[in-house]
Amino acid sequence: MLKIKNLELSQGDKTLLTGLNLDVKSGQIVTIAGVSGSGKSTLLNWMIGDLDPAFQATGEFWLNDIRRDTMTIEARRIGILFQDDLLFPHLSVGKNLAFALPDRFKGAQERRRCVEQTLTEIGLDGFHDRDPATLSGGQRARVSLMRTLLAEPEALLLDEPFSKLDAALRIQFRSFVFEQIERQCIPTLLVTHDPADVPNHGRVIEISELASRSCLTEH
Repeated sequence: MLKIKNLELSQGDKTLLTGLNLDVKSGQIVTIAGVSGSGKSTLLNWMIGDLDPAFQATGEFWLNDIRRDTMTIEARRIGILFQDDLLFPHLSVGKNLAFALPDRFKGAQERRRCVEQTLTEIGLDGFHDRDPATLSGGQRARVSLMRTLLAEPEALLLDEPFSKLDAALRIQFRSFVFEQIERQCIPTLLVTHDPADVPNHGRVIEISELASRSCLTEH
């Protein structure tokens, strides 16, 4: 389970979030919704340990009963997916995926077997040696997600990951992402400004920016 306790985020004299307490169960997706500049992405940056020095934060972040906000970025075991797929252009599709594999996968043969199995599962059988530049937008998005999941994160953060896809592809990829999260039972925070991105019957925390502080309403 993911827990945020008594979080306050501010930038100078401006408070973005105050008194945020949140629990996210394994396999659950909680959506953080709000307009640009309301603190959504800043919240995710704090969680992964990459908060801009211009912002200040107090509060605690716990994951599976271990406090994570005092750890290094690498030790937090958090996966994050952005608007852009951020695939390494100098590596093949297969090597992009292999880059994320934990050290427990030993030897080139075992690592390649795992990668090729993953490619088959996402409908990209035979794509191991392909250049990422030759992939469609939907294919790149799938590879990016699976690279994140192959690292075996204990929680997943989604920062507007569907916003640059066309309407039809957006629906398809959104369903694919939600299926993978449920399958792997990963607690997930989704940041979006589009109500269509919210899972059916999913929890939503909406951030309404006020003059000097934020108001959090859950529905």
